[in-house]
Amino acid sequence: MDERSKGAPHVVIEVDGVSRVTGWSRRAEQVFGLAEADVLGRSLDEVAPLAAGSWASLLTADHEEPQVHAVARAGGPLQFEAWWQLTHDGDGRSTGATIHGHDVSARVTASRRAALAEKMFWAVIQNLDVSVWALDKDGRYLFQDGKAMRAAGLTPEFFVGRVLFDAFPDLPALAKVRQALAGELKVDETEVLGLPWRNWYVPVPDPGESQAAVVGISFDLGETRRREAELQAKLDLIEKQQEVIRELSTPIIEIWDGIVTLPIMGLVDSVRTAEIMDNLLQAVSRLRVRYAILDLTGVEVVDTGTASHLISMLRAIGLLGAEGVLTGIHPMIAQTMVSLGVDLSHVAVHARLRDALQHCIARLGEQKRRAVASPQAAK
Repeated sequence: MDERSKGAPHVVIEVDGVSRVTGWSRRAEQVFGLAEADVLGRSLDEVAPLAAGSWASLLTADHEEPQVHAVARAGGPLQFEAWWQLTHDGDGRSTGATIHGHDVSARVTASRRAALAEKMFWAVIQNLDVSVWALDKDGRYLFQDGKAMRAAGLTPEFFVGRVLFDAFPDLPALAKVRQALAGELKVDETEVLGLPWRNWYVPVPDPGESQAAVVGISFDLGETRRREAELQAKLDLIEKQQEVIRELSTPIIEIWDGIVTLPIMGLVDSVRTAEIMDNLLQAVSRLRVRYAILDLTGVEVVDTGTASHLISMLRAIGLLGAEGVLTGIHPMIAQTMVSLGVDLSHVAVHARLRDALQHCIARLGEQKRRAVASPQAAK
């Protein structure tokens, strides 16, 4: 190998008729990491083995069109772009070859990454409800495509060549588009073509050959809004059902003129007790109740906070001019109230609802008799 070939800026490798290395340039040493002294006389398939095939099978004819071959190595394949010319003797028989090439690993990696990015891009815009578009510095559409365009009744590239400011002169988002063209990322939600959209206006710092100054991503919110409406309708229905359940779980029954009963069943905590109190006090005021019977037959356990709420409920009933009566107190509830030191001496307490009702009816009768007797006594 002459000095010119040895100092060439690209890889130069010379081999004999059986593919043994006879020349190895300085650039070859850098690319393959092997010194000339270590490779001379060795087979090229041993020094720079191909991931597929062999050099011996390739070096059978001139190949002046560069072609990339993967050279196997420990750290991963080296992408080697090579072309070669055969040398011949006086009789025209091949006596070897001169191989020229470059390490294009970075270029191949970048190309594969770009191909992957393109595949991913098209997978996104063809399957998701988005429209992707690009504008040049004057706001002219360079690209516009995406599945969401079909929902809007438009074909791909429909706006390409048109200026956005002319196509949508009344669009509220025009100011944000101009800010994006000036280099500021913007996001908004607006209605265009009869559909709601969430838009991202992404400035491109260095348009380069693409000429794209802004990339726009528009997401069709129609399906999202519909699902949100369905979810809200379901939540409203659940709330109504819970309200009905709460009312059914604590029904206020008017069992006699001026007498209501509130049968309480199940687990009673402080939150539920507060709801019960609110409903009961409203009923006492609305129905002009004289006696309100709280039937605790269906309740076995209450916490100290709930017991305090029950007592507060009885006092509140009294402030409305009615009398609260307790019935059906379970032994565990009685123990809780005793442990709290609750004074029930001023509260009528009965074992059964029947007894409580008889008590209230009798009291009402006494009140009526006194009311009748009072005018006669006055005479």
